[in-house]
Amino acid sequence: MSRQVKTYTTPEEYLAFERKAENKNEYVNGEIFAMTGASRKHNLIVANIVGELREQLKGKPCEVYPGEMRVKAPATRSYVYPDVVVVCDEPKFEDDQLDTLLNPTLIVEVLSKSTESYNRLAKSAYYRTIESLAEYLLVAQEECRVEQYVKQPDGRWLLADVRSRESLIVLEAIGCSLSLHDIYERISFAE
Repeated sequence: MSRQVKTYTTPEEYLAFERKAENKNEYVNGEIFAMTGASRKHNLIVANIVGELREQLKGKPCEVYPGEMRVKAPATRSYVYPDVVVVCDEPKFEDDQLDTLLNPTLIVEVLSKSTESYNRLAKSAYYRTIESLAEYLLVAQEECRVEQYVKQPDGRWLLADVRSRESLIVLEAIGCSLSLHDIYERISFAE
């Protein structure tokens, strides 16, 4: 019987590896995890959200990034790739590579069957440790449902569970709003 030995990777080793890698990998407490590809629904939802936010952020001191911008959650020693990231004011990066964002304002994760529990539990906990983060969204792809988490002045997070295509999600932290109709444009759900 053989045992798989876990090896610890330093953040520096991870970044050196990741910057040369052909595929994206996330890093959590010394372990590297390969990321899988995304479905058509997932990609459409991300594109819809990025498109809506980009239009609304024109002329504002904010930038929107699709899933290629790595985010560091320092308190949990994690490097992750959210599906959508918005940063307002001056973006801060870990180093001169400008590929690891330290101060996101809004993060969006689109849930899939294979990543839902990871996004809900682990990633959600990592995100809540990022001081600059004011809001994050969990967007379902198998049903019309968006969970909006908003950081309160006392540090608690308030949840709004939105399920109607006619609903509007107001993102006060970035001065934008998203309708579920726009988020789920061209998406149909099995009855």
